[in-house]
Amino acid sequence: MIKYTLILSVLLLFSCKNKQTTPTNVVSENKTIQEETKPTLEKETITFPSKDSLPITADIYKNKETPITVLLCHQAGYSREEYKDSAIELTKLGYAVMAIDQRSGKTVNNINNQTAIAARAKGLGDTYLDAKQDIEAAINYIYNQNGGQKIILVGSSYSSSLALLMGVDNAKIKAVAAFSPGEYFKGIDINKSISTYKKPVFVTSSLSESADVKTLVNKVDSNYLTHFIPEVKGIHGSRALWKTTEGNEMYWASFNGFLSSLKD
Repeated sequence: MIKYTLILSVLLLFSCKNKQTTPTNVVSENKTIQEETKPTLEKETITFPSKDSLPITADIYKNKETPITVLLCHQAGYSREEYKDSAIELTKLGYAVMAIDQRSGKTVNNINNQTAIAARAKGLGDTYLDAKQDIEAAINYIYNQNGGQKIILVGSSYSSSLALLMGVDNAKIKAVAAFSPGEYFKGIDINKSISTYKKPVFVTSSLSESADVKTLVNKVDSNYLTHFIPEVKGIHGSRALWKTTEGNEMYWASFNGFLSSLKD
């Protein structure tokens, strides 16, 4: 049976966590953000090569020396800054995360997509499928850096469909969370391609997209699937987690419930 999760206690937790204080100390480059009664958060911007040597720009968010186990991938026309607040919330839950710029994207929250800029300068393709190699390279980079720990792959819109595709066979991926996945790729049947899933999958979307998402994942074994359908309008992609989105607390409660189920 598909699990529709809404955990009241976690909901109350995130309702409280959304009341943040303003950072009192921010240092550029390798940034340290300190807030009252909260652990120190380190944010570092790095680059590493994609499979075709294109430099990928990424932000790493972590507390202390926790190894990175969550990879965050943005939606069309965006950059890694799609996750500027969501990444911080994930560190509060104990995760170290990396948000990348894929070559198919542009700008969000006043941060330009540096990978996309580099791809255009080199005359490289920047379609959704061209970006697949960037996500694969990020998976390999994290896996090599974290001592071989499996990765939770999070995608938004087109990147969520890429995440679902990659998660089927990639042994380095522990689980996939897909915000507003869809049949975005010409010549690729996502519904058929993901029918053999044998690892945990979380999917969600706006309310209006939920019927299409349900159809998209209807071949996935229900023992591995969590599908959260919001009771409110919601929004497309991982913006569902933004504080400005109505019902973000419900999305967070369900997402955190899924993440908690993955812990050993």
